[in-house]
Amino acid sequence: MNKQTVISELQDILAKDHILIDEELKNHTYTKLGGKADFFITPGTIEEVQEVIRYAIRKQVPFTLLGNGSNVIVRDGGIRGIVLSLKKFRAIRREGNKVVAESGARIIDASRFALQEKLTGLEFACGIPGTVGGALYMNAGAYGGEIKDCLEHALIVDRGGDVHQVLAEEFDLDYRTSNIAEKGYIVLEATFQLKEGHYEEIKAVMDDLTFKRESKQPLEYPSCGSVFKRPPGYFAGKLIQDSELQGKGVGGAEVSTKHAGFIVNKDNATASDYIAVIEMVQQTVKAKFGVKLEREVRILGEDEEMA
Repeated sequence: MNKQTVISELQDILAKDHILIDEELKNHTYTKLGGKADFFITPGTIEEVQEVIRYAIRKQVPFTLLGNGSNVIVRDGGIRGIVLSLKKFRAIRREGNKVVAESGARIIDASRFALQEKLTGLEFACGIPGTVGGALYMNAGAYGGEIKDCLEHALIVDRGGDVHQVLAEEFDLDYRTSNIAEKGYIVLEATFQLKEGHYEEIKAVMDDLTFKRESKQPLEYPSCGSVFKRPPGYFAGKLIQDSELQGKGVGGAEVSTKHAGFIVNKDNATASDYIAVIEMVQQTVKAKFGVKLEREVRILGEDEEMA
C-alpha cells in the first residue's frame, strides 16, 4: 500500500480537508488512547461513504469504522489503512412520532431531541455517550431500556457499497450485541418509534437518570465506560469490587475507586496499560469466583511493535 497513491486516489472521491494522514486516534477516543490511523476519512454525503467503501474493496485497502470512540480501545500501534468516521452525519429530525437520527449523532442528543419534541421512549439513552451508529452496533442500554425497545429500522451501507433499509428485527439485537459487524453493515441513520408524552414527566426521568450516572460514574477521568458485560446471575462491578481490585492498575490505568465496572486513564496510560488491567481483572475474578467476564468494549488496531 503506497500512501501517496492512496492519498491521490482518495482525493478523487473526497475534499482534501476530509482526509487526514497519520491522525492520532487518541484524539478520537474517550480513553484518550490509541496510535495513528494511516488515513482518517470523514465523508460528508452517503455517496462519498459508498465510494470510499467501493474504493477500499477494489484496491484492497484495510478498512475500519470508528464511531466517537466511546466504547473502544485503540492499541498503541494505531490502525492501518482507512479509518472511516461518520462524525459529519449528525442530523436529527422528527417524522410523526418517530425520531430519525443520523449515525454520527450522539444518542444522548437524540434523547434530548425527543424530550424537546415531547416524545417518550428514549429517556434511558440520556447518559449513553456513544453515537447512534455505535448504539445500534452494541444494542446499547441503561437503566432498564435498550435500543431494541424503540428501534424501528435503520438505513445501512453494505459490504458492496449499496444502501438498504433494514428492519430492527433483522439486526438480531440482544444484550450488548447485534449482527451488524458480522453482516459488514455501516449504519447511516436510525429511526426510533416513540410515543407522545409530557415534557415535565420525560424531563424528570432524564434528570433522575443523569443524577444517578454523574453520582456513580468516574466521569472526571477518561474511560471507555462500562468495560464488561453483565455475567448471568451476577453484576460485573460487584464481582470486581469483591475481588478488592479498585484502585489497582498497570501503568497509568486503574480500576476506578468510584465504580468498579470502570477502568480509568488516570495518568497518561497507554493502551497496553489499559488492556493489561482488563486482563488482570478477568483473571482475578475468574480465579476468585469462577466467573468469566466478557468484554463489552471493543479493542482495535495493532500493538506498537507491530506498527
